[in-house]
Order: sequence, then structure tokens, then C-alpha cells
Amino acid sequence: MAYPAFMLANAGATMGTEVHIFFTFWGMAVINRNKVASLELGPDASPGMTTPMMKEAIRQLKVPTIPEMVAGAHDMGVHLHACSTTMELMGMKKEDLIPEVEDIVGASTFLQLSENGQVIFI
Repeated sequence: MAYPAFMLANAGATMGTEVHIFFTFWGMAVINRNKVASLELGPDASPGMTTPMMKEAIRQLKVPTIPEMVAGAHDMGVHLHACSTTMELMGMKKEDLIPEVEDIVGASTFLQLSENGQVIFI
């Protein structure tokens, strides 16, 4: 689910922290121009809440959609990176990515970019 990553990223960017997000495997759907608009909450969206309950809570609280969160993060300077290995495995091309993706890098490059920072995996 993309919400936790973007909530943390947007909070960090709001606080003036440099934020980088590395998209790999299932996360690639978030930056795939053909999939991002149709993303839905998964069945494991929140322990103890059903998917319909979570969708209703998101609607009532006016939580931004995933595409809106991506755009907001980008506007605040959050750096979005696609995993080169995953793209190769999935047969994806640069043209398949949303325009907010800054570059396509390997895991080692991402770790260098985030050196001295905090890496969180959700």
C-alpha cells in the first residue's frame, strides 16, 4: 500500500527533510502511468479494518488519492526513483513511468543517495 510511504515522505518534506523513495516490485504499480490511477486498497490495508471500512474512512477524512499524494510529494521536492532491476524483470520501459519519476537506479545507487539518512521499508 502506498499510503504509509507517501504520508511519511510528505511529512518529511514538509519538515524540510530531503526525501527519496525507491520503488521496486509491487511498488512499481504506483509509478506505472497505466496503473497508478486505478490503484485500490488491498485486503491487508489496515489490520482490524475491512477494505470497505478503510475506503470509507479515507473518504470521510478527505485523504488525498494516491495520484494526488504522488503529485504533492513531487511538488514538495520528494525524489522518486524506479528500480532498474525490477523494471528489467517486469519488462518495463522509461515510457511506462509517470513523469514525476526522477530516474531509474539500482539498489546500490539508491543506498548511496540515502547515505547518512534513514531508510524505511514498508
